[in-house]
Amino acid sequence: MSAEEELLLGVAVVTGAGAGLGQALAKELVACGLHVAGIGRSAASLDATAKLIDCKRFFPVIADVSDYPSVERAFEEIEGLGKPITILINNAAIYERFDFLAEPPQTYMKSVDINLGGTVACAHAAISRMVETGIGRIINVATFADLVPLPASSAYSVSKGAARIFTRALVADMGDRFPDIVINDWIPGALATQMGIADGISPQVAAKWGVGLALMHERSLMGSIFDRDTEIVPPRSLKGRLRDILLLQAQSKPRKVKTA
Repeated sequence: MSAEEELLLGVAVVTGAGAGLGQALAKELVACGLHVAGIGRSAASLDATAKLIDCKRFFPVIADVSDYPSVERAFEEIEGLGKPITILINNAAIYERFDFLAEPPQTYMKSVDINLGGTVACAHAAISRMVETGIGRIINVATFADLVPLPASSAYSVSKGAARIFTRALVADMGDRFPDIVINDWIPGALATQMGIADGISPQVAAKWGVGLALMHERSLMGSIFDRDTEIVPPRSLKGRLRDILLLQAQSKPRKVKTA
């Protein structure tokens, strides 16, 4: 059995599954035949997702990803489904807009607790279970906000930028020991959601890219970054490009996500 087939036999966990991209990801994963545990803070929003999917393969799990004991209880509940956790999509995030001087540090750190702390907590809970089988797939939903921060968006830019560093650090820590627990970042683009922009990408379209990426399991994906449906290939130095030419080696081309 291939690693991709093993992924399909387990449970996919999606955080922030009560609305927007998380809801669309849960629906797309179920459509691909997976059992999906959708984590969210609101029972009402998770119920709305369940009704939208209308399938016995979706399991709502109420938890606040910034509350670490709550995260652990959520993953214990998911374990009760009797299937291994094979996929985690760390999607939960908030985007609070405020002037730095207008809000106390507690408000600022709320974004950090959810956007960074939630990613760390869920990754820890998932990987602690994935190591038992040695197979897993973790997608951390990222942005370019840390590269070009917008006014009144400091907390979001800092917390999401730190989450991208966390991905790299996690790969450095885990990659050699558990090469089949493949971890990478995915930037879905500006979406037409409450956190996004009115004329952005449809969450349903983006979800096909995200799920397609989650079902790819090549070890070479470890630590990669995908922008929408295309891999961002690290730039080669001039020396490296000249070496490729002299050795008649083809330069790496960005991989594309396969969607149904």
